[in-house]
Order: sequence, then structure tokens, then C-alpha cells
Amino acid sequence: MIRLIPPRTKRPASLRSRLVWGAALLAAVAVLAAQTIGFLVLRSWLLDRVDQQLDDFRLPPQSFSRDAAQQMPRPPDPGSVTLPSDFRITFYDGSGHRRGVLGGSKAPGPELPGSVARLRLSGGRPGTVPAVSGDGRWRIRQKTGPGHTRYVVALPLDTFDGATSKLLWGNGIVLAAALTGLIALSRWVVRIGLLPLTRMERTAQDITAGDLSPRLPDTDPRTETGRLGAVLNTMLDRLQQALREREFSEARLRRFVADAGHELRTPLTSIQGFAELALRHEGRSGAERREGDRMIAQNAERISLLVDDLLLLTRLDKEPDYRRERVDLLSAAADSMSAAAHQARGHPIRLGPLGTGAAADEAELEPVETTGDPHRLRQVVGNLLSNALRHTPPGTRVDVRVGAGRAGPTTGGTDRPGRTSPSPPLREGARICVLEVADQGPGLSPEAADRVFERFYRVDPSRSHERGGSGLGLAIASAIAEGHGGRLELETAIGAGSVFRLVLPAAGPGTP
Repeated sequence: MIRLIPPRTKRPASLRSRLVWGAALLAAVAVLAAQTIGFLVLRSWLLDRVDQQLDDFRLPPQSFSRDAAQQMPRPPDPGSVTLPSDFRITFYDGSGHRRGVLGGSKAPGPELPGSVARLRLSGGRPGTVPAVSGDGRWRIRQKTGPGHTRYVVALPLDTFDGATSKLLWGNGIVLAAALTGLIALSRWVVRIGLLPLTRMERTAQDITAGDLSPRLPDTDPRTETGRLGAVLNTMLDRLQQALREREFSEARLRRFVADAGHELRTPLTSIQGFAELALRHEGRSGAERREGDRMIAQNAERISLLVDDLLLLTRLDKEPDYRRERVDLLSAAADSMSAAAHQARGHPIRLGPLGTGAAADEAELEPVETTGDPHRLRQVVGNLLSNALRHTPPGTRVDVRVGAGRAGPTTGGTDRPGRTSPSPPLREGARICVLEVADQGPGLSPEAADRVFERFYRVDPSRSHERGGSGLGLAIASAIAEGHGGRLELETAIGAGSVFRLVLPAAGPGTP
């Protein structure tokens, strides 16, 4: 069986090493380019100096003697012309053949051909030839003498080659030292520059371990790492908030399921008990049968109402399509007061304008119009009024106040200490319609006020239905208010009564 071995993937280089080697490579290219340019400029300058010396050299015509047999000029005799120590002159006669050499240097002379035609010096330009022996080089230039004679002036390039060789070695040493120092300096600079990223890495490791509280310290908006740190901190805040909301939602769901089970268990137990009683005792009297049937019907109705409320909350959570009509909150308040008259239990109920004190007593009631579903808004007002009548002692005064104004700490619609609402605040200064249901009952504690809008929550710890319903009324009312773009608020204190406030956007002039 053939076993396939996956190819090894090359380990990617770290950002730190890429930065260090990238900087070193760029610096090496820059230094090498500068050294190359400097070397070429110096080499050209030195070579031009040698060429200038060759060009300036001239033998006077009288230095040449005349051959009596051939009646032609011939090269000067050795010793008749004094030459600089480094020069070497090779003579060619009129026919182009080499005739002699002048120059007292002991170094091996230039390797020159026996005829002028083989020199290959075009246009009088200088050239370079090797030495007769060794690794030396000579710079030569051809010149013209009397009688079609030629001579070649040569200078050794030992000084030129030595200078360029030392320059190359010096450049190599400087390049190596510069790269070594630059790599060391780059590692230090890159380490300092990447220190914020290192701190981010350590913070991320702590967060990965399960601790979401650490935050990145580098948030300077003028730097890239600072902007990245600010973005990551914002992301962590949102993640932590999302986790908290998830935990709260899960806890709320568990509590909701437990409360729903508790609410359904009592009437189901009653129905089951009376049904078993009817099956086991068939010889009961008519009054006993009627009482059992009445209790079964009563508990069945209670279950039906609870299921209806749960279905309504489900529909409200799915953003229902409310009717959009003009609704007069003053008329809705009057209708709700008339419907609640049978359960007033001696509670004096008064309808008045928004506000308190003598100014409110003298003010006149005027229509306050908003836009929404009239049936659902009347349901909210009726729920608030029924809640005030049910949870206060008999004879407690209940005030229903209606008015319009601007959203703010005094009128309503915004947050302030002592005010509770499950919905977000409205824009401060926005035109609003307000309906308040205020009672002078015992009030609520801050802990109870914070939870009063939760589903299935009831202030009565015994959860008795004698003083309350299923605990879904205020949750439904709050969902309806938020679905209309407003919110439901509560202001209360122990011994100071409670004020439930329905805040809705005012109807615009063009609203139908």
C-alpha cells in the first residue's frame, strides 16, 4: 500500500523578522549602490589622471637622430632623453616596426606587438595592456614622431590598481559592519515599535483563557496600533455586552419557563382534582356537582386567559403590524375609566390635565392626539388603570392625567434617577403625548420597581391571584408602547405611591 506523506509547509516568517531583514536588505542595497557609485567615480577620476599624464607627455623633435644610411629619423639613443621614472616609451619606425624602448623602470614593461598595425589603438585613444610578466597592467597611448615614426607612451597602473583594490576591500568591510550594526539596531527598533502588539498578544491570551475584563492599553488614535487597540477594545466591550445579554436572556428564559409552569400548574391541578372527584363520587348532590363544574370552568378560563396573554406577547415580540390612526389619549382615558368603574372598590378616580398643583387644577382638558392602534393603546390604558385599582387599598385615590409636551426629565420620555423603564429613552426635546396613572398607595421598593415590567413578576411573594393576575399585564403594555415608538415608565417610592407614565410620539400635522 502506498502511503502518501503530505508535503511540509514552510513555516511563515514572523513580522519582526520580516521587518528586520527587509530593513537590512534595503539598507544593504542603499549602501552598496552608494559604494558602487563612489567606486566608479573614483576609478574614472584616477584613470583620467593617468590618461591626462599620457596626453601631456611630448618628446621634442630634436630628440630624434637621423639615420645616415636610410636618411630617416631614428629613435633617440638611450641616455640622450631624461624620462620621468614611471614612463616607458616604445618606438616604431616609419614602416611600423618596433625599433627600441626608453625607460629605466625595473618593473616588467608593457606587452606590445612588433608592429603598429597590431596595437589596435583607434582614434588616438588610450588603452590598457598587460605587463610582459606578472599581473601588472599598463596604460598606453600612441603618439606621432618626425618622418612617419610612431612611439607609444606607457604608464604602469600599479597605483591605480592598488587604490581601487583597497577601496573595494574598504567598501566590503564598511558594508559588513554597516549591515551588522543595522541588523542589531533594527532588532532593537522593531522590538520597541512592536511592543504595543506584544502587549496586545498578552492581553489576547488572557482573554482567550476566559477573562474578558482586560483591555488594550495602547489606544492612541495617532498611531496604527493605537487605532487597532481602540477598535479591539470596542469589539471586546460589545462582545462582553453580548455575553451579558445572552446570560440575562437565558436566565430570563429559564425564569419565564418556570413562572409559566407555576402559573399553569395551579389551575391544571384544580381541574384534575375536580375531574377525579367527579369520576370517583358519582352520587354527589346537585349542588356539589355545580360547584365542581364551576371551579373547572373557572380554572379553564384562567388557563385560556394565560395562554392568550402568552400568544399576544409572542406576536408583540415579532414586531406586529399596528394600525396607524389618530388616537385621542383623553378619549381613551375616559373610556377606560368608565370600563373600570365596576372594580373601583371605593377608589376615587379623577381625570385631569398633566402636571400637579394649582396650575394643573385650573388648566382645561384638551384632546391629546398620537398615532397608533386605538385598540392596543386603549388596552394599555385599561391595564394601567386596572393595575392601580387592584394593587392599592380600597379608598385610595387614583389620578389619570393627560397632556402633551417635550421629552425631558420633568415631562417624561428620558431617563433620570428614580425613573424605571424597560425601553430606551426618546430623543430629548421631541414632541410627545403623555398619559399618567398615579395612585397614592404604598408604592414599590427600588428592587420591585426594577423588576415590575418582567414577565410573570408579581410583587406579592405568595403569587396569590386574589391581588393580581398572571404578571403579564405590564409586560404586554410595555411591548405595545415600545412598538408605537414610545415607552412605559414608572416613578415610585415606598409610602409615596406610584406613577405609571405612557409616553408616545405626538401626531404630526400631516398624519391621517
